[in-house]
Amino acid sequence: MNFNNVEFLISAASPRNFPGNRLPEIAFAGKSNVGKSSVINRILNRKNFARVGDKPGKTIHVNYFTVDKTCYFVDLPGYGFAKVSQIEKERWGKLMEDYFAAGRITLGVLIVDYRHAPTNNDITMARWFMDSGCPFVVVANKMDKLKKSELEPNLVTIREDLELPESTPVIPFSAEKGNGKDELVRLILNAVKL
Repeated sequence: MNFNNVEFLISAASPRNFPGNRLPEIAFAGKSNVGKSSVINRILNRKNFARVGDKPGKTIHVNYFTVDKTCYFVDLPGYGFAKVSQIEKERWGKLMEDYFAAGRITLGVLIVDYRHAPTNNDITMARWFMDSGCPFVVVANKMDKLKKSELEPNLVTIREDLELPESTPVIPFSAEKGNGKDELVRLILNAVKL
């Protein structure tokens, strides 16, 4: 798959906007300031393909990108820190529920902040992936901001707090430096082939 051959398809504000053409869907989820767009851009070898915002909450719809006409990368709305109204947060929540209920996800990519214990929203998102039965991987982003001595203990905390099955990979990742990219790309390629 050529990750350089990517184009924006649609910003879906409701389930009726989800693409009718069914391809494998790699769904990226994470809190608003975790670097979700930066992780997507790192995989695609682009600087600003998925919009990186200086303020959390830039992604407000379910954004679809077609990758090499083979699969969709789906950038889900961030949760947690965005300074938006309660009505808007509820709309996002409903949109996320509808997306998960549609059973479209081939592989989920839950991005958490390697520096901190998972938030309640991270735990809820992991639970959504587990309850929906779709395979998913946890990407622990911002590893470049940690001391070596913090890497292993933080990884253990993430796995324990999210109550992950042993089969769920947790990838130490740096969107800034590229650590973990090859492993994540390999998992994406394996999922798309299934």
